[in-house]
Amino acid sequence: MKLYPDKLDAHLKSKLASVYFLFGDEPLQIMEAGDKLRVCAREHGFEERTVIQPVDDSDWSTFREAADSLSLFSERRIIELRLPTGKPGRVGGEVLKQYCSSPPDDVLLLISSGKLDRSGTNTAWFKAIDKAGVTMAMYQLPVTKLGGWLKKRLAAKGLQAEDDVLALIVERVEGNMLAAKQEVERLALLYPEGRLTRENVMDAVADSARYSIGDLSMAALDGQSRRALRILAGLRDEAVAEVLILWTLSSEVRAGARAAEAHEKGVGLDSALKSAGVWQSRAVPLKNAISRHDASSWLSMLSACSTIDRQIKGQAPGSVWDAFESLVVQLANRGEPLMRKNPAIPS
Repeated sequence: MKLYPDKLDAHLKSKLASVYFLFGDEPLQIMEAGDKLRVCAREHGFEERTVIQPVDDSDWSTFREAADSLSLFSERRIIELRLPTGKPGRVGGEVLKQYCSSPPDDVLLLISSGKLDRSGTNTAWFKAIDKAGVTMAMYQLPVTKLGGWLKKRLAAKGLQAEDDVLALIVERVEGNMLAAKQEVERLALLYPEGRLTRENVMDAVADSARYSIGDLSMAALDGQSRRALRILAGLRDEAVAEVLILWTLSSEVRAGARAAEAHEKGVGLDSALKSAGVWQSRAVPLKNAISRHDASSWLSMLSACSTIDRQIKGQAPGSVWDAFESLVVQLANRGEPLMRKNPAIPS
């Protein structure tokens, strides 16, 4: 059964499943959901706890033994299975399928993993878990929802903040919910209950922003040039591999070029995006970008990607990061490449 994170509390008040699978790219949500499940499990008599992180096939034998053995200290046990990559392998997949076909009543199995792609959620072992228990996907909150999340966290500590103050915190911790939680706790320690001011936040909140390459492409596609440049600067400071940034941006540009060419030939935009292999989660940002760029503009950006590829390989002159900045601005705007250093670009 698929369960959304905000429904977990109501679910636990009514029942406790025998298997839970928490996965995604948001570690704070996974950690907090796991804590809630452990507390609820203990209230139901699951007192003994075993943690297993399979590395090779022999570790799955350890899991089998733990699941089949009798408890030494309590009648009910929690087994935590950690799959950082979300790929149990052939042996692990078979073990999970077998376990979920008839999960024991005295064991609560709590599985956690990183983000799964579509192929991962279509595997037989994932479907077996979903049939036997509960699966929960945990993803980063979009920037538009992070302010509301922060407001609730602050309210729980007796603090209130106006929208401009919340926006400041969001800007400082963007993309890092764990950092946001830590900043809320810091503010609660530093200031008494009541209303927070902008000056309070400026003094107390560290710049904990962390970005992903996906954030960069989404900001550029949405036309947010300043934010895209800020993210690019953050990726550069964190020494993210240039080839990974290029791969992500060029994938979006290729998809945009194919869809734009088909659309200009009379194909409906939704059909053009589908034929270009664009997932539903990327369709809206790409539609926004296609509204700003014609096919020739996309081909120009594709040529820029080719130049950056040669620069990375040392086969073309020029700064790779300057070229990335130009490409990002061109993608975020209306097709005009960056011809000179823009003073708005972080140095």
